[in-house]
Amino acid sequence: MDFSNPTSITFIIYILAMLCIGFAAWRYTNNLSDYILGGRSLGAFVTAMSAGASDMSGWLLMGLPGALYFSGVSEAWIAIGLVIGAWFNWNLVAGRLRVYTELTNNALTLPEYFTHRFEDESKLLRVISALVILVFFTIYCASGMVAGARLFQQTFGMTYEVSLWAGAAATIIYVFIGGFLAVSWTDTVQASLMIFALLLAPMMVIISAGGFNEAITVINHINPKYTDLFSGTSFIGIVSLLAWGLGYMGQPHILARFMAAENFATIKNARRIGMTWMILCLMGAVAVGFFGIAYFANHPEQAATVTANKETVFISLSQILFNPWIAGILLSAILAAVMSTLSCQLLVCSSALTEDFYKSFFRPNASQNELVWFGRVMVLAVAVVAIIIAGNPNSSVLGLVSNAWAGFGAAFGPVVLLSLVWPAMNRNGALAGMFVGALTVIIWGEFKWFALYELVPGFAFACVAIFIGSKFGAPASEKMKAAFATMRLQSTN
Repeated sequence: MDFSNPTSITFIIYILAMLCIGFAAWRYTNNLSDYILGGRSLGAFVTAMSAGASDMSGWLLMGLPGALYFSGVSEAWIAIGLVIGAWFNWNLVAGRLRVYTELTNNALTLPEYFTHRFEDESKLLRVISALVILVFFTIYCASGMVAGARLFQQTFGMTYEVSLWAGAAATIIYVFIGGFLAVSWTDTVQASLMIFALLLAPMMVIISAGGFNEAITVINHINPKYTDLFSGTSFIGIVSLLAWGLGYMGQPHILARFMAAENFATIKNARRIGMTWMILCLMGAVAVGFFGIAYFANHPEQAATVTANKETVFISLSQILFNPWIAGILLSAILAAVMSTLSCQLLVCSSALTEDFYKSFFRPNASQNELVWFGRVMVLAVAVVAIIIAGNPNSSVLGLVSNAWAGFGAAFGPVVLLSLVWPAMNRNGALAGMFVGALTVIIWGEFKWFALYELVPGFAFACVAIFIGSKFGAPASEKMKAAFATMRLQSTN
C-alpha cells in the first residue's frame, strides 16, 4: 500500500475514525445488555440508519451494480422486491417486535424472544434458533469478508489472502471494543457515506457516458434487452427476484435494530427515514451498474478489470472518473457497506453464543463483566471461521448473500411474523416452522428445482408447518394470550 496515495490516506482516516467511535462506545458498555443491544437506547435516526446500513452490505455497491452491468435492467426486480419487503417489515414487524421483546422478559436476542414468547421450558427453541443463526450468519459473514478483500485487492494491489485479513481486521477491532453501540454509531456514519456515494457516482457515470439519452442509445445499440425490464426473465425468475423482500422478516441483524429502539414511537419516525434512505441507495446502485454498460462500451480499453469480475464495476468507475481524494471517499463507502453489515453479523453470532449458550447452559450466574468479555472472544472466533470460508477468491458476494438471506428468511421470517399476529401460535408450531423452513432452503438450494429461489418454497412451507404444528402440544396459555393482547394494545397507540 502506498501511504502517500490520496486514496490510501482517505481509507486510513476512515478506518481510524471508526476505531475512535469504537473506543467511545467502550465507555458506555457496562453490561451484557449494553454490549449486545445498546441498552435499548437508539433514537429514530440511528435506528433507521443502522437498520439500513446493516441490511445493505457490500452487495449494495458490488453485487447489485455487477448484476445490472452483466444482465441489464431486468436485475432491478431484486431492488423492487427489497423495497416492498422492507416496507412490510417496518410496518408489520418493527414496532410489534420492539414492544413484545420487552414484555417477554426483556429478551435481548431473537432466540431468547422465542423462548419466552412460547414459554419453552425445554429451551429447545433457543438452541435450534441459535444454531440456525451461527450456521447461516457464518456464511453471511464470509460474504462480507470476500467483498472487503476484493476492495483492498483492487485498490491497493494486495494479494487476496492479505486483503482478506486486512479488510476483516478493521471491523473486528471496533466490534470487539465497543459492541452494539459502536456498531450502531458507526452504522450511522457509514450509511451517510453510502448514500453520498450512491447519489454522486451515478450522476458522474451518466455525464461521462454522454448524458442520459446518449447512454440509453448506446446501451440499446449494444443489446436492446438491457433496457427491457422483462427481457431474459420468466414468471418464476421475476418471482424469485421479488422474493428477496420476504427475507427481511427473518434477518436477526436487522431485527436487532428494532429491538434496540428507544420506544415504539421511535419506530414510526425511523420508518420514514429508513425507507427514504433505502430507496435512494438502491436507485443509485442500479444506475451505476446500468449506465456503466454505456461508459465501458465507449471506453473498452478501461474495461479489463470489470470484464474479469463484473462485481468491481463501482470500484473501477470510482477510480477512473474521480479525483483520487473523492475516489477514496467513494471506495470508503464500499468499505462502510461491508463493515456495517459484517459488524452486525459478528455481534449477533457473539450474542447467540454468549446469551443463548454460555449464559443459559454453562454459566447462568456469570458476572456481567465475564459475559461481556466472553462475547468479545466469540467475535474473534466467529470472524476466524468466516475468514476461512471466504478463503476462495472466486467466491461470489451475491451468491453467498443469497444462500444466507434465504436461510434466515425461511427459518425465522414466518416464525417472527406469525408470532406477532397470531396469538394461538405455540412452541410446536414455532419449532416446526423453523425446522421446515431451514431444511427446505438447504434441500431446494441443492437441487435448484424449477429455478425458483429457495426462499419462496422455504417461506411457504414454514408457514404451513407453523399452522399444522400449532394444532399439537399445549395450546397458548392465558399468560401468553395476555402478553399478546398487551403487545397489540401498546403497538397500536
